[in-house]
Amino acid sequence: MQLTLLKCKLHRACVTHAELDYEGSCAIDEELMVLAGIREYEQIHIYNIANGERFTTYAIRAAAGSRVISVNGAAAHKAEPGDRVIICAYAQMDESEAQAFHPSLVYLNEHNRVLRTGHAIPAQVA
Repeated sequence: MQLTLLKCKLHRACVTHAELDYEGSCAIDEELMVLAGIREYEQIHIYNIANGERFTTYAIRAAAGSRVISVNGAAAHKAEPGDRVIICAYAQMDESEAQAFHPSLVYLNEHNRVLRTGHAIPAQVA
């Protein structure tokens, strides 16, 4: 059996640009892509905390150190600069791989600077 698990995420990234006339994708600061483990052209899911929009696109590189998170093309209708988003990538693996796997989690501030990283999400309490 194949399982689909969270591979990595950029948590609470801040959208810096929404470019309607740019080729569809999401440009992400190359340093953040490397830190999270997101590959160029990899499918990503974006969850907009500001408006509840959830959509799928692919990642492209923005200049390293730029802190850019640019939602492009048709997806630009789903986010605007200043929105906080969660950017996730998923991976498929079998059960034995899944038992040893831990996602790469990168938590960002409002300027897309890294607050902390981790490999597990704490259990939610009531």
